[in-house]
Amino acid sequence: MFKKFPYRNTVVVCLSLIVWACTPTLTKKTANTTVPANFAAAGDTSQVVKAGNSKDTTNTALVKWREYFTDPTLISLIDTALHNNQELNITLYEINVAQAEVRARKGMYLPNVSVGAGAGAEKVGRYTRFGAVDQTTDIEPGKRIPEVLPDYQIGLNASWEVDIWKKLRNAKQAAVYKYLASIEGKNFMVTNLVAEIASNYFELLALDNQLDILKKNIDIQNNALKIVKMEKQSAKVTELAVRRFEAQVYYTQSLQFDIQQKIIEKENRINFLVGRYPTPIKRNAESFINIIPDTIYKGVPPQLLQNRADIKRAENDLAAAKLNVKVAKANFYPTLRLTGGIGYEAFNPKFIISSPESMMFSLAGTLVTPLINRNEIKAIYIGANAKQIQAVYNYERTILNAYIEVVNQLAKIDNLGKSYDLKFLQVQALNESVTISNGLFTSARADYMEVLLTQRDALESKMELIETKKEQINAMVYFYRALGGGWR
Repeated sequence: MFKKFPYRNTVVVCLSLIVWACTPTLTKKTANTTVPANFAAAGDTSQVVKAGNSKDTTNTALVKWREYFTDPTLISLIDTALHNNQELNITLYEINVAQAEVRARKGMYLPNVSVGAGAGAEKVGRYTRFGAVDQTTDIEPGKRIPEVLPDYQIGLNASWEVDIWKKLRNAKQAAVYKYLASIEGKNFMVTNLVAEIASNYFELLALDNQLDILKKNIDIQNNALKIVKMEKQSAKVTELAVRRFEAQVYYTQSLQFDIQQKIIEKENRINFLVGRYPTPIKRNAESFINIIPDTIYKGVPPQLLQNRADIKRAENDLAAAKLNVKVAKANFYPTLRLTGGIGYEAFNPKFIISSPESMMFSLAGTLVTPLINRNEIKAIYIGANAKQIQAVYNYERTILNAYIEVVNQLAKIDNLGKSYDLKFLQVQALNESVTISNGLFTSARADYMEVLLTQRDALESKMELIETKKEQINAMVYFYRALGGGWR
């Protein structure tokens, strides 16, 4: 007589091999992390940018933000924001979530052991196999098995999925990479937060200076208006000249309120970033125009891979995505699970600790492979691979974006430096023109329109000079951020 079990086991093994061989083949993509040898910034001849050649690895990103920014008020604001900013705190708890995921994944490939106790009762039908046996069997000599039979048990149970294909370990390692990515995400947020507070703070100082310029110009224009009124009394000018000078004064006065509104909004933006309700920000704006950007060092492009937190986050995301593909692929393979238990079981509590009569144990192993529901597994596998390719493109895009940001800021620093020097000369020339036009007007050698136009040009040039200085300082802030500084 033939035995059936060996053939049945052979069939199971063959089916497992068939499923294994039918795993879909997907397109793979490798991330290109090659960057140019140096930063090809147009106008990289500024005296401010002393980066040396492509082998100069000195990098401003390695400077801590407390050393890069020296204004005590700004340092205090950044310190407060790093403790109170709500968005940053939300990100910190995302790190906790990712850490908990690591612990959960780690626990999945460890044996699951539980202890338990139970009690119950059972009555089987008289005209059943077990009922008929119970009616003819003594539970003790001279005592039949009762119709309602209690059951008490206590013991340990264990189950363990043997991680043959490293599915569980890869899932745990993917969670680790996600955890590391969340940390880098926090660092990138710190970089942006530091830069945004610094930028808004310098813009606030610029607005203070522009407001001060407006007030001084209003005084100058009021004095000019008095002179024009006196000239009218002596019949040297007409009422038209008086009205035009008055209109100029009103126009300049109206600009004050626009700037005051911008100051309020800028202060409140900083307060929001700091995580507090509107509070006046004490600052000294007098030295703003004399702020000289510090010497910066751009280093070499490959350093972006170590300094930029967003690049490191994208790298960890990519590593996690690759492992998730392996996890999804392992679902096609057989799963081996071991189960077992040991304990005591009796129909009466007083017999439950009787050994070995009441002792029970079990041990089993199951090997299961998917046969029917392969479309779902295929879909998960294809989706995981698509996410991996997305992660590759995101990694490449992040590197490219970082490189371009540095190049843009390098060019901006150089061009704004040249622009500021020319605007400064323009302001000096127009200040002299205002003095000359006033003198000529008093001596009747120039009309009032020349005076008004000269005053307006001088005011606009001063405002533009402050605006250029603000952009120049912000370029230094954003260059520091582009290099990956601020999170250390």
